[in-house]
Amino acid sequence: MNVSSVMNTALSGMRTQTNKVSAIASNVANISTPGYGRIDPDTLTADEGQSVDPAMELTGLIQAEQSFKANAVVFETGADIWDLLMSIKRD
Repeated sequence: MNVSSVMNTALSGMRTQTNKVSAIASNVANISTPGYGRIDPDTLTADEGQSVDPAMELTGLIQAEQSFKANAVVFETGADIWDLLMSIKRD
C-alpha cells in the first residue's frame, strides 16, 4: 500500500464520519417531530417507527468524533511522510 492510498482511505473515513454526524444532527433536530423516521447513522437509511434516543445519538456522536480524529491523524501522518519523501527526492 502506498502513501496516497493510505491518505485516500483516511479521507474516505473522515467523509464517512462527517455523514454520520450529519445524520445524528438531523435526528436530534427532529427529536420531537411527529412521524419522523430516525436516520440510522451507520447505513444512512430511515428506520421507520424507531424513536430517537438522545443518549444513543450522543454515543454515536462521540464515536464519530473519535473515528474522525483517528482518520485525521492517519491523514496527517501520510502527509508528513509524503513531504519527507518529496524532500528526499529533491536532494
